[in-house]
Amino acid sequence: MILPALLIYALFYLYPTLSNLRYAFTEWDGLLEPRFIGFENFTRTATNDDIFRKVLGNNIEFSFLVIIFQTAFSLIFAIFLLKNTRTSIALRTLYFFPTILSSVSVALVWMFIYEPNLGALNTLLRGVGLDSLALSWLGSETITLRAIAFTQVWFHTGQMMVVYIAGLQQIPQELYEAAEVDGASRWQQFKSVTWPMALPTTAVVLAYTTIQSFRAFDLIYTMTGGGPNNSTNILVTLIYQSAFGEYRFGYAASLSVYLVVFILLLTWVQRRILRTKY
Repeated sequence: MILPALLIYALFYLYPTLSNLRYAFTEWDGLLEPRFIGFENFTRTATNDDIFRKVLGNNIEFSFLVIIFQTAFSLIFAIFLLKNTRTSIALRTLYFFPTILSSVSVALVWMFIYEPNLGALNTLLRGVGLDSLALSWLGSETITLRAIAFTQVWFHTGQMMVVYIAGLQQIPQELYEAAEVDGASRWQQFKSVTWPMALPTTAVVLAYTTIQSFRAFDLIYTMTGGGPNNSTNILVTLIYQSAFGEYRFGYAASLSVYLVVFILLLTWVQRRILRTKY
């Protein structure tokens, strides 16, 4: 049983990973033989590529918004829906429902919601007299990335809520009972019991959310294609454009190496920070 699993792992994971690493040191258009150029792809990207720096800034902003709000909303929903009542179970199902949808269908729904003339959001804003807030949500260089970040949070919050519920249900009720005996308020119980005991679960949620935020290709490519003016381009969309739009497969491979390094580094920092607290 082990040998077939190892063969599948080597064929579908190890070989593509090593091949990508090899192509990162080459100049290759997908047709001719790859030409070895050493670290040129990496140095050019880091020092002379303005688009890469803009895209990296977009990715940092997008990931920050998604990580903060998705983690916060997931925890809040999990706390309020922790008890197994009929209402809680129904609301859990409702909040989890977006997770089972395809990312393309979610993107199409939110494109309609954000549509500036007939979209549900602007129609609602105009209906309550807030015409000044009816914006071109997917056509502005300043707010489009944040609009897509909100969509990403809406899409995956239910999934992380379930993870938090599973973690919170492992907290011994005796701790809350002892806190109540000591006269602790709900907020004090959260600070002294819930949050410290939920830190291991938070580490998992943060790691998973970080990875999700760096690979949000489907939403961004479907909703904006990286525009307007690269304002919503992140690393995964730039990798796709470089490889299949410009046929610079070696450069795209080097970008994917950067992507893996950034994810590993950010996840490691998160775990180091949280590990000191639990």
